[in-house]
Amino acid sequence: MQKVTHMIAGEMVSHSEQTLDVFNPATGQVSCVLEMGNADTVASAIAAAEKALPEWRATPPLKRARVMFRFKELLEKHQDQIAQLISEEHGKTLPDALGELQRGIENVEYACAAPELLKGEYSSNTGPGINAWSDFKAVGIVAGITPFNFPAMVPLWMYPLALVCGNCFILKPSEKDPSSTLFIANLLNEAGLPKGVLNVINGGKEVVDALIAAPQVKAMSFVGSTPVAEYIYSQGTANGKRVQALGGAKNHAIVMPDAELDGAVSALMGAAFGSCGERCMAISVAVCVGDETADRLIAKLTPQIHELRVGAYTQEGVDMGPLISKEHFDKVTQYVQEGVDSGAELLIDGRGLSVPGHADGYFIGGCLFDKVTTDMSIYQEEIFGPVLCVVRVNSLEEGIALINEHEYGNGTCIFTRDGEAAELFCDEVEAGMVGVNVPLPVPVASHSFGGWKRSLFGDLHAYGPDGVRFYTRRKTISQRWPKRASHEAAQFAFPSQQ
Repeated sequence: MQKVTHMIAGEMVSHSEQTLDVFNPATGQVSCVLEMGNADTVASAIAAAEKALPEWRATPPLKRARVMFRFKELLEKHQDQIAQLISEEHGKTLPDALGELQRGIENVEYACAAPELLKGEYSSNTGPGINAWSDFKAVGIVAGITPFNFPAMVPLWMYPLALVCGNCFILKPSEKDPSSTLFIANLLNEAGLPKGVLNVINGGKEVVDALIAAPQVKAMSFVGSTPVAEYIYSQGTANGKRVQALGGAKNHAIVMPDAELDGAVSALMGAAFGSCGERCMAISVAVCVGDETADRLIAKLTPQIHELRVGAYTQEGVDMGPLISKEHFDKVTQYVQEGVDSGAELLIDGRGLSVPGHADGYFIGGCLFDKVTTDMSIYQEEIFGPVLCVVRVNSLEEGIALINEHEYGNGTCIFTRDGEAAELFCDEVEAGMVGVNVPLPVPVASHSFGGWKRSLFGDLHAYGPDGVRFYTRRKTISQRWPKRASHEAAQFAFPSQQ
């Protein structure tokens, strides 16, 4: 059985005897054994990063960017192998895995612009003979903690940009699907990254707490559930760290009576059931304005959900794979039962699905609820599975109020042909990412990703311009050179332009 360990100072190393089984969710069988790190592993990674930091921080941004250019080429060269690793441990289909990787590559491409991204600001003659400029300096050693649902993309949201800004990075990926993350990290070493600039540690809470407690770690990025995001934010900031912690979501899609319904249905199918619903940007609530709109939407959704092709990534033409683990499978099926018990109408029940040849896999079909109300757990909580809830409202304003009252504010969208309705929605809805006839409004790499309310803890979003700001500190310099044979009397008032 293959054993997966840690990457420290550019080498695969072993640090403990504690292990965890990693499963193939399509078969329910163990695919590899993961060594779990501890506080000593964290200390070793920090030591490697401390050794590498001075030289890497002094490396010109252009040379750092050249490493990323080579890294991008290697990612594209090995994309099929990476997608295979993702699918084996996560369960998502190969096209979905390739799509995830491509979005990660786009963030590497953005990081390749380091010389432009790190240009400072300059003002001449800000006062008598005074010039001023701002420079952007690396934070130092930073850490990232990433989720199971995007083992390639989310780490690539973080460390490429952190590294080109001159930082060293310690990554703790999900223990559920670590292999693709480590494979990609080793490609970065192959691209010429100096040893110790990027280190990867596998582990659980002990590793996270050690990173939080370490004074050498100056900043932390996290993507995962809201309870953990809140914990990392509160503990990290209490330890003097800069923290961006992205949490959970309950993403709503408003369907207006004038929506182009066939397009809306296709969009909702992909947004609700793609990746088996295990996306923080998945649409899990369809808010229909008017009963007629809801009835028409359900009539078009029903046959398409029944026709979803569910199976292992190795099977041709599969739309949706399994859930990540037996524990998560049990959690999602329990949510479905809670919806039934609370009085929602379960129009399509995906439980009890049998995939030939994969009796032990964690498969569930698409589920559709109607008549869902805001007091139900299936509405209030993030299910993270292929469950779509239909909520009926009487007006756009009622739908917006519904979204704004929810504790999460990650992403949302509206399906309409009415520009005035779309403009009102974009202005009034309280969410960080908004789509108009776009079901998954995930920003491109040159923008930034993040929600509002309890979907984000911290002031800056992930990647893009906010990522540059997060991984750098501004330094502003005011400079004047005295003229020869001149002397000014001391000034005791606060300097100003008067």
